[in-house]
Amino acid sequence: MAPLTHTGESVVYSNPDILGGEPVFVRTRVPVASLFEWLADGETLTDWLDSFPGVTREQALRVLEDAKAFTVANARTSRLAC
Repeated sequence: MAPLTHTGESVVYSNPDILGGEPVFVRTRVPVASLFEWLADGETLTDWLDSFPGVTREQALRVLEDAKAFTVANARTSRLAC
């Protein structure tokens, strides 16, 4: 799977040799899913970043922004189909 990109540097990467292909933050072995799991459990972004110092705030925010954009775009597409 190719890295996900926004405008510029990739922040997420998937490689079958790293955690079985689970998407991770670039230059780390930190699964992207862990960010969403921590936030869903009520933890703060700051707490998550403190626990995974290899990930920058900018990387985490980019993933959250991309997830938001995907969700909003998908919801608009679904609404138009109704």
